Amino acid sequence: MKIEKQILLSFDIEEFDTPLEYGKKLDLEEQLSVSFRGMNAILQLLKKYNITATFFTTANFALHFPAEIKKMSQSYEIASHGFYHSSFKEEDLLKSRLSLEKIIGKNIYGYRMARMAPIDGEEIRKAGYVYNASLHPTFIPGRYNNLDKPRTYFMQNEVLQIPAAVTPIIRFPLFWLSFKNFPLSLIKRASKNVMKKDGYVNLYFHPWEFSDTTDNEKFGLPFYVRNNGKNMLNKLETYIKWCIQNDYTFSTYYDLYKAAT
Repeated sequence: MKIEKQILLSFDIEEFDTPLEYGKKLDLEEQLSVSFRGMNAILQLLKKYNITATFFTTANFALHFPAEIKKMSQSYEIASHGFYHSSFKEEDLLKSRLSLEKIIGKNIYGYRMARMAPIDGEEIRKAGYVYNASLHPTFIPGRYNNLDKPRTYFMQNEVLQIPAAVTPIIRFPLFWLSFKNFPLSLIKRASKNVMKKDGYVNLYFHPWEFSDTTDNEKFGLPFYVRNNGKNMLNKLETYIKWCIQNDYTFSTYYDLYKAAT
């Protein structure tokens, strides 16, 4: 199957533990609540335009909202984002997959490591996944330096690696921080560049970005991270409409896997 004009839209459903990185304490109930509100806003938007997406969810989040995750699985792909977002053990790879499969009653095919951290590809295979979406092939100070890694999907350890979208040559990243901090006109131009070169654009966001996180006393987020939710939602909606106008098709990661293998 030819891969052409495909938008891979994904969301990492997780405990909203980002404030912990900035020295703020936030109990688990509030972490879950912030992400849950953003998730509902995203679902309404996807339903409005009748488009699909992949939701990488931690098993911990899913175990708190099993009915909602199971219902989502009827319309969208559910993939694993580990068991917990703030901690990782190798056994969590299999444990999270089995927990999610029990909740939704379907196979879980893909995995994304929390914060796009490095993960052993052989362990991904042994845990039963067929694709891994944990690679961000760009350079972001203090987070990633993967300029030597492939920019597009490739097979490794019998697992399809699906890197996040970056532009050719300069590797400008097309992800949630770019959407928040750069003009949408730039994101559109970069998306067209990637689409022309690769035939698909792989995007990822977090539900908490679509909640109100502007309370600096409570969340302590820097200006380039915090958002009132509505701005990101409006920006994503504008981008979705632009994609539709350009005849781009929204697909899941498993759709790409099937087309590429």
